[in-house]
Amino acid sequence: MPRCDAAIIGAGPVGLFQVFELGLLGIRAQVIDSMPEIGGQCSELYPDKPIYDIPAIPVCSARELVERLQQQVRPFAPEFHLGETVTGVARAADGRFHVQTSGELEFDAGVVIIAGGLGAFAPRTLDVPEAAALVGRSLHYKVADAARFDGRDVVIAGGGDAAIDWALTLVERVHSLVLVHRSGKFRAAPAHVAQMLALCDTGKMQFLEGDIVGLEAPQGTLRQVRVRARDGVVRRIDAEQLLVFWGLHPKLGPIADWDLALDNQQLVVDPATFQTSVPGIFAVGDIVTYPGKKKLILSGFHEAALCAFAAREHLNPGEKVPLQYTTTSPLLQRRLGVREETGDADAPVRRVA
Repeated sequence: MPRCDAAIIGAGPVGLFQVFELGLLGIRAQVIDSMPEIGGQCSELYPDKPIYDIPAIPVCSARELVERLQQQVRPFAPEFHLGETVTGVARAADGRFHVQTSGELEFDAGVVIIAGGLGAFAPRTLDVPEAAALVGRSLHYKVADAARFDGRDVVIAGGGDAAIDWALTLVERVHSLVLVHRSGKFRAAPAHVAQMLALCDTGKMQFLEGDIVGLEAPQGTLRQVRVRARDGVVRRIDAEQLLVFWGLHPKLGPIADWDLALDNQQLVVDPATFQTSVPGIFAVGDIVTYPGKKKLILSGFHEAALCAFAAREHLNPGEKVPLQYTTTSPLLQRRLGVREETGDADAPVRRVA
């Protein structure tokens, strides 16, 4: 069974930054994620959506953020195990943890850090008879490649940020675009809603208030979406592609069975250490709750930094962990690979291409 300092559950932005913060303190990590690729919900749900609140980066896409974080953790050589769901975590007699995955991988970890975002999650799906056979071909719950909608007749269902943002992104690429939502009230950013309604006023797209009640898909090819409008009349909308953004069903999955303190399906942590109710098991990111918690990537980064110090103290009881700065610490610079490994504490910093 591989032995490691830390097992991180979740390879999203916060999980990646947790690798970095642990690495600065000399802690190597194994990273486990149920998704088939690094990036978590950012990569899965909105890879091309702009993010504006990352310090010193005025704007970047979710995909770019994940790529930058991957570059940042390379000096620490984390091992990633993707497409693996952690099914069990058990404390051993020596206080370490036996971590097991759905693919029968096993790890002997000093600490476990849960950075699982919303936990296991699945999109809220369209419940009409014709839907299941079209998923991945003409019915989509996420956008992996915007180019596949170029020149197509597209219907988008939903009234939140994902639906409105993708409508604004795709409107100039498609042949026609109709947004369908059950009401005239939206959960998206007001400025984006106003922009969408302005496009409707100019005829570049349409908005229809109503509910999807069926699909016309002869021989498995989507042709029309049937919508019952607020006046009770069922209208048929020409469509080659249908995007449904009705949000997610957040579920903790196996984590719910690990005897950790929960509050409304979120892990309760100490905000000073981000330790859960089980010593040695920590949690950061959207999966945690504490007084004043804000579900922001920025907050998750802060949590990862404090968690790393607490994890180091747990792994080395009684050892004081000094606060050092990457701008001045030769040790941290050597760990980052920007200073040569020499005995000279004042050795010059090596430039990295």
